[in-house]
Parts: sequence; structure tokens; C-alpha cells
Amino acid sequence: MSAEVTDALFRSPLHERHVALGAKFAAFGGWEMPLEYAGGGVLKEHAAVREAVGVFDVSHLGKARVRGAGAAEFVNSCLTNDLGRIKPGQAQYTLCCDDSGGVVDDLIAYLISEDEVFLIPNAANTAEVVRRLAAAAPAGIEVVDEHQAYAVLAVQGPQSASVLAKLGLPTEHGYMSFATASVGGVSLIDCRTGYTGEHGYELVVPWDDAAAVWDALIEAGVRPCGLGARDTLRTEMGYPLHGQELSLEISPVQARSGWAVGWTKPAFWGRDALTAEKASGARRTLRGLELTGRGIPRGHMEVYAGAQRIGETTSGTFSPTKKVGIALALIDTAAGVADGDLVQIDIRGKRIEARVVKPPFVQPSVR
Repeated sequence: MSAEVTDALFRSPLHERHVALGAKFAAFGGWEMPLEYAGGGVLKEHAAVREAVGVFDVSHLGKARVRGAGAAEFVNSCLTNDLGRIKPGQAQYTLCCDDSGGVVDDLIAYLISEDEVFLIPNAANTAEVVRRLAAAAPAGIEVVDEHQAYAVLAVQGPQSASVLAKLGLPTEHGYMSFATASVGGVSLIDCRTGYTGEHGYELVVPWDDAAAVWDALIEAGVRPCGLGARDTLRTEMGYPLHGQELSLEISPVQARSGWAVGWTKPAFWGRDALTAEKASGARRTLRGLELTGRGIPRGHMEVYAGAQRIGETTSGTFSPTKKVGIALALIDTAAGVADGDLVQIDIRGKRIEARVVKPPFVQPSVR
């Protein structure tokens, strides 16, 4: 059970399925993954998730397991969010920070029991998250990299529950919870999570059984969707992407992800630095920008208020839902910019007006 490696890029267990569907591929996090599919494209795939249901192969995401007596307590002493807020069978968005308060990765923690936690980090950061946890783990606690033991299929959209119910999968569990189940004899974990803002599920499937579950979803009429649509969907929601809105240089305080920090916990990596930054105020803050004119913003474009440079975009795209250009940007706190203010984004040498807004750019339906 291991990913095929081609030209130094890993491939998911569904690679041949994607080829057969006419996928266009792109490198992402060290993996060769489908960007979009023939007969679909980003706009149609995006619309399928907002209006009906789509499935993403996100098997490039990492998987790691922490087990042993007191494993949950140990993880809670390392990662930012407070696992004490949830119960076994529930999941939690959290952050792995370093001592400076920078973000090594953002990830989902699945609390199986007080002695076992399953983690899904980002593809490129899995090895580093595992390394840090393993180095800190006390005797009796094991940290195992299971990156290529499982595939992950994200079934997202307002019709996701009805499709999974037809396949015999549970759909009534609450947001950020999970249940064990099976499809056609394949055991899996059915997680009520996602990265699109729509009602959806992520199925964690044994690597060698991924094709059977994928085939069942496609036969049920679910549209395959690539990472292109995944990015437009998450940007419309204002969800951060590590390496763009979160990084070792961009703290959760700056990224407005402080809600994922258990501020009252006695210990977690980066606590002192983050507490100090929260108290003093971040020097820059993540904001949403919605263009009032024509143009498509991208990452690393300068943002101005008049003649003053006040920040830089971190992500940008055309919103298929709103039919306008949208961006996330780190804006200098000293600039005093408020929601509703007008700024300008330098798009290939031309200043395009944009309004400062509070994400999400579209209303979510996840709850």
C-alpha cells in the first residue's frame, strides 16, 4: 500500500481513474493530482458542489495516528485548539505552531479515544508534523505516519447526504463528527467535514479499496471535481490555505484564526508568542477584498490605499458564484482600513478598485 512515484511526484490510488476521465494534472504538495476534468472544468465543477454534489480525490492529504496511554492529552499539549472541548467521535480544526507562533501546519484532529487521535495534516507538511510530535512524545506514546495507508474522498454539496444515504452510509451525524461505516464490504470512516462551505463528508478509505468506493460514487451520479474548483470554493469561503494565509511567517492571530487556539490552556506549542501577539495586537490582519471593477487578482499582488502600500494579497481568484474577482490579503493594521472601505489591487501594473469585506464571500451551508 504505497503511492506510485513518477518524476519525484506521488500519485493517488485513483490516478488511473482520473486519466480515464480526461483529467488535467498539476503538482501539489509533492503529489500529482487532478486539477480539472474533461467535459467539466473549474466552473462546472464549482457549480456542481454549490448546487448539487461533487467528489474530490484528496488522498494527497496526510494521515497520522497518535496512540498510547494519554495520547489525547499529549496532542492537546502540543496543538493549539483544545481537545477537551470535544468528545470521542468528534473532530476539531487545529494548528501546529512553532515557538515563534508561526504555523507549521493546520490540520484536523479526530478524537477516537483518550488514548488515540487520528490526524489529517496537509500533504507537504505531514512528515514535519509527525517528526515534531514524535520528538516530543513521552515513553508509551507512538506517533505513526500513515500517509499512504488511506485515501480520502471529499463528497461535497447540498445533495451529498442523499447520495451517501443511497449507498448505505450514515449522514445524520453532526458537523465535525465522524462514524465508521462500509460500502460494498469496504470499511471506512465517514467524516462530516470539508473545505468547500457546503454540506459534505470526507471518506477515509483504506488505500487499496479507494477505487471501489470512487466507482460507487461516480455510478451514483457524483461529478468528479479537481483541485482547481476546490481552490475557488475555499477562497469564496475565506478558508486559509497553508503556505498562503498561514505559514511560519503568518501567525493565527494575523490570519484571524485565533478561534482555533485554546487560549486558556496551560500549554501548547507557540503559546507564549501567540499570547503576547494577541495582547499587543497583530501588525497585519487577513481581510477579504471584492473587486468593484473587472480583473482577476492572484496571490502576492500589492494592495494600496491611495499612494500608500498597505499590504499584499495571499490568494486571489474569480468567484464563479459572485461573478467577480475576490482576494484574501494581509493588510497593515496601522492603515486603519475598515470593512466597506475602498482600496486598490495592483493587477499587472494596473490599479483595480476593491472593497474590503469580511469573509465568507458567499454564505456557507455547512451547519
